[in-house]
Amino acid sequence: MGLTREEVEHLAKLARLGLSEADKARFEEQLSEILDHFDVLRQIDTEGVPPTAHTLPLENVYDSDHARPSFPSDDILANAPLREDSLFRVRAILE
Repeated sequence: MGLTREEVEHLAKLARLGLSEADKARFEEQLSEILDHFDVLRQIDTEGVPPTAHTLPLENVYDSDHARPSFPSDDILANAPLREDSLFRVRAILE
């Protein structure tokens, strides 16, 4: 099932696209290939297969909410350009 040049021109008109002759030829071929793939998919027997919204089962990805020890502040501030006690020191951004 391929698209004709007139169908490609009609689709381009509906989408308000200005296509060159080379674009029309390219899209005629590409859209026809896409429709051929849909024909292949249409031949698959899906009787008894429940519809799905996702291909993989979804699971809760949240981590449990519990307190954990934090990293030592000296390790975190080891590469800080400026520090003051256990804090980063930055230039003021507001005057």
